Amino acid sequence: MSTHLKHDEDFDLYALGALEGEEKSALESHVASCSDCARKLAEARGRISLLAFSAPPVEPSPGVKERLMRQLHATAEGRSQGRASVEAERATRFFGPQSTRRWSLVFAPAAAILAFAAIFLWTENARLQSELVTLRAAADQQKSQANQAREILHVAQATDTVVVALKKMPGSPDGDAKVSYNAKMGKLVYDGWIEPAPADKCYQLWLVPMQGDPINAGVFTPSKGKTEMWMATVPQGMPAKMFAVTLEPAGGMPHPTGPKIFVGGVS
Repeated sequence: MSTHLKHDEDFDLYALGALEGEEKSALESHVASCSDCARKLAEARGRISLLAFSAPPVEPSPGVKERLMRQLHATAEGRSQGRASVEAERATRFFGPQSTRRWSLVFAPAAAILAFAAIFLWTENARLQSELVTLRAAADQQKSQANQAREILHVAQATDTVVVALKKMPGSPDGDAKVSYNAKMGKLVYDGWIEPAPADKCYQLWLVPMQGDPINAGVFTPSKGKTEMWMATVPQGMPAKMFAVTLEPAGGMPHPTGPKIFVGGVS
């Protein structure tokens, strides 16, 4: 076979001994030269092996034990060969090949059904676990977004929050933005849009304090024509002189190095 098997359940069927004919030969030929599928077959055999350990032990009935004990006593005490032959014949009828085949015909389908049911439940459980992880991640993201929305609203409604309009510098990409800043909280909210930066570049927002070096307030790579709103945390109680957006290498810089795109002074 030159390609991987189309049906992964074939591995489980082979491990159960239920795959026959050309399908069986094709699988054996393929796994001999494909380490990926050989691993899947080993995993299937492991799953089927676990089923054997999960089956409860079956004790023989009291009648079976009694007949066997009678046969042993009869042999030890030298009873007649005829009696021993009769007991042996009975045991053969009970445990002999024909009886074994009959019991196999009864229990083999049931065992196969249980095996398939176990495999189905195992697969379904794995699928549900994966969906649960996805749902939890989505719920966590929604919770984070809701918390940020509440914080943004809190900053916007505070009476000591200042709103700074950012002006586009000559020759800069098109855009429009503003910053809402609350020094007491140490929070600022960027709200605006700007043309996307080149592939190896990004935009970086800076808080320029009254004294000292500019403070990094966030790195962003906007989508074309999309308005963005996000919040950043800066040192509390920092008086701001102005805010600026610069064009920087991808990932941002510890200090401004690129051209100013937007600039806005705090009045």
